[in-house]
Amino acid sequence: MAEVNELCHRNLQINICITERRNYGLTSQIRRSSISIPSNIAEGSGKNGDNDYLRFLNIAISSLFEIQTQLEVSYNLKFINENQFNQIHKVSKEIERMLSTFIRKIKDRK
Repeated sequence: MAEVNELCHRNLQINICITERRNYGLTSQIRRSSISIPSNIAEGSGKNGDNDYLRFLNIAISSLFEIQTQLEVSYNLKFINENQFNQIHKVSKEIERMLSTFIRKIKDRK
């Protein structure tokens, strides 16, 4: 999933901007949520059975929702500018669409 890698990369760039403002708690949370998405997708794909895979995909999409909220907070606090917010938000919504579709397809085949 190239989009997930792009989201991680962009979030790490955003972390630099936020760190300059000394908000280490928010940067740590964004970093953990960003890494959680591909990690849970990968771990779930290695599990036996759809139920386990779905559980990990749901954790991944929950982490994505965390990132979306953290980005809104970062934007509202003026840690990131509108262009940065829009770029990352666009990628995150695309990942949300893809993960939601994938989760739905796995549920439908059960």
